[in-house]
Amino acid sequence: MRRLIGSLIVLAILIAAYLGSAMWSLAALANAVRAGDGATVIARTDVPSLTQSIADQVVAAYLTRIGQTRQVGSSERMLIRAAGSGVAQAMIGKMLTPEHLTEILKSGQLQGVPEIPQITGLPRLADLETGNVLTMLQRFRFIDPMEFGFRVGGTAGTEDVSEVRIHFAGNGWKLSGLTLPANVARDLAAALPAK
Repeated sequence: MRRLIGSLIVLAILIAAYLGSAMWSLAALANAVRAGDGATVIARTDVPSLTQSIADQVVAAYLTRIGQTRQVGSSERMLIRAAGSGVAQAMIGKMLTPEHLTEILKSGQLQGVPEIPQITGLPRLADLETGNVLTMLQRFRFIDPMEFGFRVGGTAGTEDVSEVRIHFAGNGWKLSGLTLPANVARDLAAALPAK
C-alpha cells in the first residue's frame, strides 16, 4: 500500500512539474510580449509550425469562401490546399517578423504590412493572466502529450475563440500555433488571389 501511495505521489509531482514547465514557458513568452522584446519572442517560437498553423486556417477559410459560389471537387480542393498553402505561407511570413509577431501578440492587431489587410481581433497573449494558476488551468486544453493550447480570447467552442498553442521542441516549450477567430481567418483568406 505504501508503495502505491508513494508511486501516486511521485506521479502527481511529475505531472505538476510537466504542466508547470509549460505554464512557466508560456508566462516567459507573455512577459517578452509585454516588454516588446521581439528577439525573445522569436526565440520562444517555432516559426515553421506557427506559419503552417496559420496557413492551414487561411486555406480552409479560402476553400469555404469559394465553396459558397460553386462546387469544389476533391482534386481541385487538393490542388488549392497545396498551392494555396504556399501562397498563404509567403503572406504569413511577412506577418511573423520579430516586430510584427510581438505586435500581434501584444495588441491583437496588425497594420501597415504591404499586401496584408489591416487585421484586428488576433489572439492577445499579453492579456493572459499568467500569474494566476487557476485561470491558466481554466484556459488550458490538452492536445497531445507534447502540445497544449491556452485560450486567450472568446468563448470555447465558438467562432470568436482564439488560442495560443505551445509544443515541446528541442530544449523547451515554444509557441507553435495560433487559433484565429473565424472572421480573422476569413479576412486573411480574402487577401489571397481569387481563382
